[in-house]
Amino acid sequence: MSFVLPFSQLSKDHVSVAGGKGAQLGEITKAGIPVPPGFVVLTASFDEMVEENNLKATIAELLKQVDIKKTDTVNTASEEIRKIISHAKIPKNVEKEVHAAFDAMGAEYVAVRSSATAEDASAASWAGELETYLNIQRPHLMDNVKKCWSSLFTPRAIFYRIEKGMAHTQISVAVVVQKMVQSEVAGVAFTVHPVSQDRNQMVIEAGWGLGEAVVGGLVTPDNYVIDKGEQLLLDVTVNAQEKMISKDKTGKTHEIEVPHEKREKQKLDGRTIMKMAELFEKSTSSKQGPSRR
Repeated sequence: MSFVLPFSQLSKDHVSVAGGKGAQLGEITKAGIPVPPGFVVLTASFDEMVEENNLKATIAELLKQVDIKKTDTVNTASEEIRKIISHAKIPKNVEKEVHAAFDAMGAEYVAVRSSATAEDASAASWAGELETYLNIQRPHLMDNVKKCWSSLFTPRAIFYRIEKGMAHTQISVAVVVQKMVQSEVAGVAFTVHPVSQDRNQMVIEAGWGLGEAVVGGLVTPDNYVIDKGEQLLLDVTVNAQEKMISKDKTGKTHEIEVPHEKREKQKLDGRTIMKMAELFEKSTSSKQGPSRR
C-alpha cells in the first residue's frame, strides 16, 4: 500500500485518495502548468493512523453527540477529537514514506494543506473549511500533517458536514505537501465568473505577499475580469492593501505592513494578467469543467 504519491501520478480520478486539492494539482501538473513540486499524503495514511490508534469508534461516538443548534456541543466534540488525534502515534511506515518524499523533493520550506475527499463535489465544497500551514521545515512536517488531519474536525468543518447532510458519509482527508514559494503577489482565479456565473468570463484576484491573506479574508484583493473568448481585460479594480503575510528571516510566517509605496499600487500589470488567464484556461481544458484555483 502506498501512503504518498507525487503530483505527477495523480489525476481527477484520485479524489477519493488525494482529496480535491491533490487531484487538481495532479491534473494541472500533467497539463504542463508551472506548479511548484510536491506530493500528497494519501487518505490511506489518515485511515492507517485512525486504525492503529483505535480511534474510529471514539470519533463516531463524539460526533453522535453533536447538535448543530447547540454551539457548545460542536465545540466540545471538535476539541475532544482534535485532542485525541494530536496525541495519536503516527504509524512508522507512514512517517518513513512522507520523510522520504520530502527529502527527494529537496525543498527547505513547504506548504502543508488539508485536502478533503469531498472537495469540489457537486453537493459540497470544503474550500476554506480545513487548515493550511506555511513555511514548514522537515522537523515539524509530521506534526503539521497531523494538524491537517485533525482539521477535518474543526467546529466549522463539523457544522458544515452535518449541515450538508454528510453526518454519516465516509469522509477522509489527504494532505498536500508542496514546495513553498515566497510570493511577491498571490491570489485566486475563478475560471467562471463567481458572481454572474458567466462562463465566458474569468476573474483573477491578487494581493501582496502570500496567498493566505487573500483566501483567509485578511485583505480585499485587486479584481481583474477577463473575457476568455476575446482574450480581453474587461475590468480592473485596484484595492489598497495595508497588511500582508510574509516569512521572516527565522522562517516564521507573520502578518506585516505593506510598504507605503505599494499600498495603492496595482498588484499585476495587464500583460501578466492575460498570461495568467491563458494558463488558467489551459488548466481548465485539461479537466472536466471550471474551477477555483
